[in-house]
Amino acid sequence: MNKRIVGKEKEALAAKLLSLHGYEVIARNYRCRSGEVDVIAKEDGYLVFIEVKYRSSLRFGEPQLAVNGHKQGKIKEVARWYCHAEGIDDYPIRYDVVAILGKKYQIIKNAFY
Repeated sequence: MNKRIVGKEKEALAAKLLSLHGYEVIARNYRCRSGEVDVIAKEDGYLVFIEVKYRSSLRFGEPQLAVNGHKQGKIKEVARWYCHAEGIDDYPIRYDVVAILGKKYQIIKNAFY
């Protein structure tokens, strides 16, 4: 199956899971010149920037491990860009990861700082 199609399906699944867990999804696949973030949501008083990672097996490691330092930096840049573009300067920010492994998922709050 096409990786892009699978990725979009898993991002849609993650958005549904996040909503079920009390997140208010406000944007999906937000893009700017700094990069892209899969989901932006509000949860528990935070503006949350969320990366979704999927693996069908552990062959290439746990999905959350793919959110390395470089990827974290890109997500932070997108978060700054989003906040600037939306005029948001007084909302606490958090970075979460939704790790999907096969049919299991894990929402990792404060995955990085």
